[in-house]
Amino acid sequence: MLQDFFVALLVSSVVTQVTVFSTTIYLHRAATHRSVVLHPAVEWLFRFALWLTTGLVIREWVAVHRKHHAFADEEGDPHSPYLKGFWSVQLGNVFHYVREARNKDVVEKYAKDMQDDAWDRGLFNHRWVGPALGVAGLCALLGVGWGLFAAAFHGFMYVFVLSSSINGLCHFRGYRNFENTATNIQSVAFMTGGEGLHNNHHGYPRSPKFSYKATEFDPAWLVIRALTAVGLAKPYKTIDEHLARPQAADAPPVAGTVPSH
Repeated sequence: MLQDFFVALLVSSVVTQVTVFSTTIYLHRAATHRSVVLHPAVEWLFRFALWLTTGLVIREWVAVHRKHHAFADEEGDPHSPYLKGFWSVQLGNVFHYVREARNKDVVEKYAKDMQDDAWDRGLFNHRWVGPALGVAGLCALLGVGWGLFAAAFHGFMYVFVLSSSINGLCHFRGYRNFENTATNIQSVAFMTGGEGLHNNHHGYPRSPKFSYKATEFDPAWLVIRALTAVGLAKPYKTIDEHLARPQAADAPPVAGTVPSH
């Protein structure tokens, strides 16, 4: 039984990391911020993985996150710990997300550049079908009991720990390289494909690489580089490239410096 427990825990952790990397590379960096262009086949695989493991509707997630950037920790932010309370976001981020995602005006305004394609209409927008198939697959692999445990543990980790920590903890505790209200926490970045380097991301949202200092590590950037090397991805400028060729719209001041006017 102990062996079955560890196998289920391992499978659940693998599923969670597949979801994490699909979220940060496709959903966040590619779909939301256009910081990397993915080959259509790679994009489809990420979309399929997200459908099976989360049931998220892409346009809704993109719209909510873009609104978050438009009003970061100001009135209008869907999930600011400064406005909603730290524990409200850290423990209940999913409820803040769902309320905003159900607002059709928000989705239309912030994701108007995204239109449903045939895959969305026929498959990916059926939000409960994917997770149901995913749970069924885990039950077929591990048995009903351990399959349900693996699915529940994955859901708990992704929804209530990892995603919540990015929107809660990484806007509340940590260090800053750039002048914005988000923070960096490298330990969170290790578990979230680099998302814990949140201050860097808010400083340069279109950078496909979230790490900046030599002591920082963005796991998803390794995947993007590998995809780029074989012609399956084309990244936009990184933070270092932005700073080497600064532009007024792309270069917020570094923390501790006086911004130029």
